[in-house]
Amino acid sequence: MKYVKQFGIIIAVTSVGELLKYLIPLPIPASIYGLVLLFLLLKSHMVRLEQVKETGMFLIEIMPIMFIPAAAGLVTSWKQIERMLIPLCVIVPLTTCFVMLAAGKTTDCLIERKNHE
Repeated sequence: MKYVKQFGIIIAVTSVGELLKYLIPLPIPASIYGLVLLFLLLKSHMVRLEQVKETGMFLIEIMPIMFIPAAAGLVTSWKQIERMLIPLCVIVPLTTCFVMLAAGKTTDCLIERKNHE
């Protein structure tokens, strides 16, 4: 029953994120609204980590399975992708390296800031 309650909290926050997407006219995905909302609820202690931790960990563990439908969609869209194959083969590694560099530098800055406190 604990997992049903935790999943219910996560679904409720996600639903509010979907609602915010339609109420706020910004080009931000509903999932981002939901993540920010859950973060704010956790930081304000309106939702305690123990109330969503186990289900959250389970959802993170099965996340790779969620990419299977997207990969299947790529297979069915091969004709459209084929025309952009060379630019994609250049852009994807470059942007991946950029994101890894930015994430690493951000983590270094946060660790350094924490060590100075």
